[in-house]
Amino acid sequence: MHLPFPTRRRLLASTALAWGLGLAGLGLAGLAQAADRTLHIVVPFGAGAVQDTVLRAFSNELGQALQASIVIENKPGAGGTLGTQGVARAKPDGNTLVMAAASHHFTGYMYPKLGFHPVNDFEPVALVASSGYVIAAPAGKERTLAQWVAAAKASPAPWNYASAGNGSASHLGMASFLAKAGIEQQHIPYKSTGDAVRELLAGRVQGVTAATTGLIAFKDDPRVQLLAYTGPKRSPFLPDLPTVAESGFAGFQFDTWYGLLAPAGTPAAEVRRINAAVNKVLADPVVQERVRKLGAEVATDTPAGFKELLAKDWRTAGEVVRISGARVE
Repeated sequence: MHLPFPTRRRLLASTALAWGLGLAGLGLAGLAQAADRTLHIVVPFGAGAVQDTVLRAFSNELGQALQASIVIENKPGAGGTLGTQGVARAKPDGNTLVMAAASHHFTGYMYPKLGFHPVNDFEPVALVASSGYVIAAPAGKERTLAQWVAAAKASPAPWNYASAGNGSASHLGMASFLAKAGIEQQHIPYKSTGDAVRELLAGRVQGVTAATTGLIAFKDDPRVQLLAYTGPKRSPFLPDLPTVAESGFAGFQFDTWYGLLAPAGTPAAEVRRINAAVNKVLADPVVQERVRKLGAEVATDTPAGFKELLAKDWRTAGEVVRISGARVE
């Protein structure tokens, strides 16, 4: 999908009134005088998921900027919907966020009984990064995407592919490409990108589509063959890897955003406070390089700008799901 670029500690009773009356309006320097807080950030996928690794690349600095303890909670299941639902139902006080990505919107079109609305039940807080995807296969005779597609079509039995879960971006990314290529494969969902990639490395699945952050560490691994990059142009992290379009499938493009969302109703002052801290941390060249090494690019915006991006992405997600034919199995 193409995007336009780019145990909760209560405040001491003696500081609660002061916070409510004025601290939310202070700059980051003023927060140094406030009592420490605990900020829970839910990653709705398992450890090693892309959202998990990107978040951990700057969470220490974010905690320092907010004068808060950052607790990252991995809550995988049902394509990321279990952990996300918990955040949707959390108290909207700025102390609970979810680290979301494009899959956040896909689930709204794929789960008929979803316990939350991906747009209406959340407040956009901070855009964090963006990334393209890589289509990969176990090392073998097929060294190009065209060869892999030809072999899949010639196989007497359907091939299978792994993903980070039903409705995840890795699921929709591969399903979209298969629809474009005119082939069908069996989808096998796991709980994280890391789990899916491990199945690929073990040779138990014939393919995976994962964000660059999930596969870049294996670019020289003899067990895996990177076939193509899903962005509009070659990845700066994998400059020798052709795009899907260059590989003979013109018009195909798929990428994602990563960002922090809060429960709907979170005070605007809290949203602005966290947004300012995230943007400050991500402006640090050291942090930016850390994110780049994961295969992602830092991308920041105001809460209003992030909300506009999400509105466009919500509409695009519905079209991606329709074209791919993907469904919860």
